[in-house]
Amino acid sequence: MRKEFHIASITIIFLTLIASLFMPRILWLFVLTGPLIILGYIDVFQTRHTVRRNFPLLGRLRYFFEMIRPEINQYFIESNTNGVPLSREQRSLVYQRSKKQLDTLPFGTQMNVYEPGYEWLEHSIMATKVDPKSLRVRVGGPQATKTYNASILNISAMSYGALSKNAVLALNGGAKDGGFAHNTGEGGLSPYHLQPGGDLIWQVGTGYFGCRTPDGNFSEELFREKANLPQVKMIELKISQGAKPGHGGILPAIKLTPEIAQIRHLPLGQDVISPPSHKSFHTPTEMMQFIKRLRELAEGRPVGFKLCVGSRREFLAICKAIEKTGILPDYISIDGGEGGTGAAPLEFSNHVGCPTYEALVFANNCLKGFSLRKDIRLFSSGKMTSAFQMIKLMALGADVVYSARGMMLSLGCIQALRCNANTCPTGITSQNPQLIRGLNVQDKRKRVATFHGETIRAVADILGAMGLNSTDQLHPSQIHRRIDNWQVKTYAELYEILSEGCLKQEKPPPSFEKDFFNSNAKSFHASL
Repeated sequence: MRKEFHIASITIIFLTLIASLFMPRILWLFVLTGPLIILGYIDVFQTRHTVRRNFPLLGRLRYFFEMIRPEINQYFIESNTNGVPLSREQRSLVYQRSKKQLDTLPFGTQMNVYEPGYEWLEHSIMATKVDPKSLRVRVGGPQATKTYNASILNISAMSYGALSKNAVLALNGGAKDGGFAHNTGEGGLSPYHLQPGGDLIWQVGTGYFGCRTPDGNFSEELFREKANLPQVKMIELKISQGAKPGHGGILPAIKLTPEIAQIRHLPLGQDVISPPSHKSFHTPTEMMQFIKRLRELAEGRPVGFKLCVGSRREFLAICKAIEKTGILPDYISIDGGEGGTGAAPLEFSNHVGCPTYEALVFANNCLKGFSLRKDIRLFSSGKMTSAFQMIKLMALGADVVYSARGMMLSLGCIQALRCNANTCPTGITSQNPQLIRGLNVQDKRKRVATFHGETIRAVADILGAMGLNSTDQLHPSQIHRRIDNWQVKTYAELYEILSEGCLKQEKPPPSFEKDFFNSNAKSFHASL
């Protein structure tokens, strides 16, 4: 659009000057067109607003409508409905925090506290003071020789290809500035992940992009070479993701550039669809052996795996394989079925995969039931944009939280929902050079770091208000939810919480009995 603006401006100026030779009065047109042209060039050369930069003059309409909209309810109302874009209020919260603008709210609670679904947490008369810098978690169990001191909030998996190079540069730069980690997504390690120097969690998916042989199998040599780069702090084996579990990643051919194809070791001209399952293992026991091999190749770095919970039996089979082999993954990342993506089949996005809260509680119960929880960290992701959401996830068992949506909004995402069409107006999810150029890396990396820092500060403030000193002290009983006009329950009452070691006993809890006895460390299939 900038190119068209330049052409239109030069054409208008040239034709007006030529016409003025015959009709001098036509120069009065500059009274109308001159200020518009000046405003357009101001848009082109400013760096803070990508939409204005990519769409001179027209982009101002978006900010005009934002300016005149009603501001009440702007900041803290959070939608409890999954499967829909974030509300304007959720977006506003991220925008305010990423810009470090005023994020206080006048005139009291702006939510109907008697409406079903309203949630709140317990505070304490004896409030404490929590240092945001202390909110970090050591990742790496007894079998890892290189542990990582992770922030409780990190950038969720988003690949180069799904995102533009400027978006990746800004995210990793923000991670560098803010002292947190950036998950690469399954698209492999690109120069734009490495250049800023931020900490990386290298995700290895079913396509083994960046560490694959020509026939699509896992390459130990390529993996070893990249896993031991100084920026790579942890390895994440991707089993599935919430937006399309059991399907595999999708990168439309229109977004596959020669550079991306080279990074992923792929041919050009076709959609990139990852296999739905891994070739390197076929049973839970083989999966644990593969994790052990990855840790050896990565010279002791923490290795975990990410999945969207589907069959409860299969997750229990993985726990049995951990117990049987003695091989401990350093962390497990639970992705909720409501998680986002740049491209997914509609039915998969809306109706496949367990939602975050149920999946997180189940995974935490399984690890506790097998007495594995003390050695394995739990990560969680799924539409996280606020400190209160982080508190809820950690109360249900998460040690660390991933955010993709919040980080994208801090980059300037306006939820145009054009991620899969290569026409993202902010240049975040486009491979179009004209659109990418509008995203100013230095400005956006500051916003990413600021969003992270302000959100962590808010978590520390909430913990202090609860009278706690760390996230380890959070418990499901501290979160309340209104069920109807007259009934309120805590998360501890809504969800079953298993006791330590109960799945190692002769008789498991009734709710786990069928899945437990149908699971087997030697197979993902039922043991009927």
